[in-house]
Amino acid sequence: PDMYPGNCWAFKGSHGYLVVRLSMKIYPTAFTVEHIPKTLSPTGNITSAPKNFSVYGLDDEYEEEGELLGQYIYDQGGEPLQMFPVTEKTEKAFQIVELRIFSNWGHAEYTCLYRFRVHGKPA
Repeated sequence: PDMYPGNCWAFKGSHGYLVVRLSMKIYPTAFTVEHIPKTLSPTGNITSAPKNFSVYGLDDEYEEEGELLGQYIYDQGGEPLQMFPVTEKTEKAFQIVELRIFSNWGHAEYTCLYRFRVHGKPA
């Protein structure tokens, strides 16, 4: 609900995944990832921010390998809210999207995700 330090979805380690069911099927066009800025961090760094990640469209939540929509890098030196366009073109609409995080910016214990948004056109 807010962007205060620690009010995030944290998971152990540097890689994990999140599956989101949208309210309707859409043709995805972009994704946004948001983390707190360094200036709000009690430690002065954001090593817990995601770094390398991919986004997949799924036909159902039990699908193991969805359709790749793009591979990205969240820039820890950039704006807290970063938008990433779909880079792998598809004609399919999806209601379920999976975010896979492969690394963070160096935090040994956990990774924090503050906001993940999916943008697109209704199917």
